[in-house]
Amino acid sequence: MDMSTFEVTHKQWLEHYTRQRKGESLRRLKEGHAHAEQLMLRNVWWPAFGHLANLHPEYEVKDFSEGYRYLDFAFVKKYVRIAIEVDGYGPHVRNISRRQFSDQWVRQMHLTNDGWIVVRIAYDDIEQRPRLWQQLLQQMMGRLFGDSSLEAGLTAQERDVVRLMQQLDRPIQIRDISDALQCGYKSSRNRLRVLEERGWLQPAGRGTQRIHSWRLTPTAKPFIL
Repeated sequence: MDMSTFEVTHKQWLEHYTRQRKGESLRRLKEGHAHAEQLMLRNVWWPAFGHLANLHPEYEVKDFSEGYRYLDFAFVKKYVRIAIEVDGYGPHVRNISRRQFSDQWVRQMHLTNDGWIVVRIAYDDIEQRPRLWQQLLQQMMGRLFGDSSLEAGLTAQERDVVRLMQQLDRPIQIRDISDALQCGYKSSRNRLRVLEERGWLQPAGRGTQRIHSWRLTPTAKPFIL
């Protein structure tokens, strides 16, 4: 998996949510999406799925004590809501009180009762056993949604283009493909041309002589895996 594409996509994804947040939600995003959370995306989620679609960082939910708490990640798609928490093992964990320790599981049970699937990943596994968690999450997503990426009938490179487009808030241009996928002008244009011929893309703007940007067609199937 091209990690340079991850860096570009992650930056755009984070900027998208930063623009949407304000107040406490924005503060939690800036402070909470830190090293452990970014490492989970880089080592586990991105190699497993190759996109960040439907994944929300520092997702706000109402707490059982009538306040609010923030999930490290929430994957929200159709009728499915998955809470993903990264658990570290350090002094702040070892030194919590018995009541605080117990309240963790009360909070988790409230999420379960509200219809959430709760996934807890140890930081050590993210560092030392990422492939295990890639497989576990792929199995879970496959059971919930099926492998829609295979149904699409696209090559890995073509799927990379579609996934990149899903992260942008504007039509895509050839230079976006070249920068993100580290390929030349001709190769980037050919990928866009093939996707246009297959009905995934349509020209953006009103140019008739030469197309400079594209957008996903209204009927393009969204990617899950």
